[in-house]
Amino acid sequence: MSVNLSAFGGVGWQFFDNNGAPLAGGLIYTYEAGTTLPQATYTTSAGTTAHANPIVLNSAGRVPGGEIWLLPGSYKFVLQTSAAVLIATYDNVTSGGGLIVIANFTGDGATVSFSLGSAVSENSTNVYINGVYQQKNTYSISGSNLVFSTAPPTTSTIEVSFT
Repeated sequence: MSVNLSAFGGVGWQFFDNNGAPLAGGLIYTYEAGTTLPQATYTTSAGTTAHANPIVLNSAGRVPGGEIWLLPGSYKFVLQTSAAVLIATYDNVTSGGGLIVIANFTGDGATVSFSLGSAVSENSTNVYINGVYQQKNTYSISGSNLVFSTAPPTTSTIEVSFT
């Protein structure tokens, strides 16, 4: 599994409350970008052990284990106190510092929805059918699915690049 170090709370970050005190017991909820659908984060670069969601910060306001690793795509992070008081929301945080992911599909003339495997922002996608760029008004992104307004033709090659 390919995971990337998070730009939000990556390694050794320390979180604080609005008074500047370490956010002991603070909560980090992780969602698919633009939604409230939980999205997994991982404890190491191996991507085999998921964090709890929410991630509960230790007494120093740090992530237990010190690292947050993400699947390719975009996330929403919600930071709260231990009493569930909102501190901040950070949406459309991409993983991998712009790592480009390529997904390939074959059209069958009927299927309009294709799974990209993780949530992405429509603005971070480029879609090609038989090598021809598709305008953004010909498809949408719903969670982790690419949805065309019209099914791509039978045997057409579909390439999706996204960050």
